[in-house]
Amino acid sequence: MTVERPSRASSPGVRQSMRSNKSRDTKPELKLRRAVHALGLRYRVSVRPLPSFRRTADMVFTRSKVAIFLDGCFWHGCPAHHTKSVTNAEYWAEKVRRNRERDRETDRRLAEEGWLVIRVWEHEDPLLAAEHIAKTVRARRP
Repeated sequence: MTVERPSRASSPGVRQSMRSNKSRDTKPELKLRRAVHALGLRYRVSVRPLPSFRRTADMVFTRSKVAIFLDGCFWHGCPAHHTKSVTNAEYWAEKVRRNRERDRETDRRLAEEGWLVIRVWEHEDPLLAAEHIAKTVRARRP
């Protein structure tokens, strides 16, 4: 039996909007993956670089030990595009703060294990990001 927790959403509309946010295969993610694929690279999608560490990268190059995270401007507090929520402002500010803290912890932990993390903002040009990723992955190949 599944027990549903009370929603923290400020309204049913906000709750529906939050529930419809996808964790993978977003439009920016698909554009980036297509651009990387077009450059001849193959990768794994939505994989934990370290199986024992509960963090999932958007793209993983296992041989080169490169993990790609495509960060949403709202969810990860983009300095250029993050907008502060008017409704439930304290909750969202804390949520973004925790996301950024978790991002730093993820980067540190993966680096300790020999991984290189590349973070791409959702607003970045996917072709330019793909070129950077390809150059980095090829330079790290064993």
